Amino acid sequence: MICLTGDIHHMSLKNGNQAHCDITEVQVARRYLKMLEEANVKVTFFVTGKCFAEEWDDLKPICDHPLVEIGGHTYAAFKPDWWHRAWNKINGSYNGPQWYQRRDVRKTVDIIRKKSGRRICSWRNHMYMHGPFTEKVLHECHISICSDGVKRDAIGPVPHHSGILNFPINVMPDHEHLYHAERTPEWVNWWVRRYNWSDDYGPESFYIEEWTERVLEELRHHEEQGILSNMLVHPIVMYLCDRFKSFERLLAFIASRQTVHMGEVCRPYDRKDTAL
Repeated sequence: MICLTGDIHHMSLKNGNQAHCDITEVQVARRYLKMLEEANVKVTFFVTGKCFAEEWDDLKPICDHPLVEIGGHTYAAFKPDWWHRAWNKINGSYNGPQWYQRRDVRKTVDIIRKKSGRRICSWRNHMYMHGPFTEKVLHECHISICSDGVKRDAIGPVPHHSGILNFPINVMPDHEHLYHAERTPEWVNWWVRRYNWSDDYGPESFYIEEWTERVLEELRHHEEQGILSNMLVHPIVMYLCDRFKSFERLLAFIASRQTVHMGEVCRPYDRKDTAL
C-alpha cells in the first residue's frame, strides 16, 4: 500500500525551484494531477495557506478533484526567516512560540475551509520543521496526523500521547536527494560541507534516473515486508528534472498498487478529537 504525497507552495515564496520553472508551482501540480487522474492514483497535497489566498483560481480544480486530499503546510512557509531563526535560538522551536504556531495552523485550516469547503485532518510542516509544541498545537486544531521528517525504517504511523499520529516519510524523498534547479553536484557538495547536512538516507544526491530506480526498489521492498510506503514526490521537482518522464515510470508502479490518502491512514486508530 502506498501513500503518495506532494507539497505545493505559493509563488510569492520565490524559492529556488520556482525561480527555475517556466510556469507556477500550482500549474505544475495541475499537470501532475492529470497524470494521476489517468492512472487513478490518490494523492495528498500539503499546501501553504498563502496558495489559497493568492492563487485560488488555479488551485481550485486541484481542491475539487476526488483523488486529492488537501493537508496543511503552514500559512507562509516560515517567513520571515529572521523571526523563526530567532525563536529557534530562544526556545528551540523554529516554528515559533506555542501561541504563534497555533495561530499559524488555525489560519491555514481556516483559509482552506473557507476557500475549498474542506476540513483538513493531515499536516506537514514546511521543511519538516517539527518543534516541541507541534503535536499539542495540531491536536488542538483538530489535526489527526502529521507527516514530518524522514525515517527510512518507519513501518507506519506512531500514536503520540497528545492524541495525534506521527508518520515520517519512509521512502527516499525527491527534493533533498535529486540534482535539479540550483542543486547541481557542485552546489550540493558545497551545501553538505557548509551545513554538515544529512538525513536518514545520508547526504547524497542523484540524477533522476538513479533516484527513480532506488525509489522503485524501496517500494518493492516495502511491499514484500507489508510496510505502508509514505512517499513525498514534489510535482515541481519531477517537472524540473525531466518534465515528468521518470515520474511516468514511477507512476506506472504506483498505479498497480493500492493507494491511500494520508487521512485514511488514521482510520485503524482510535482517537478522541477536540474541537477548535
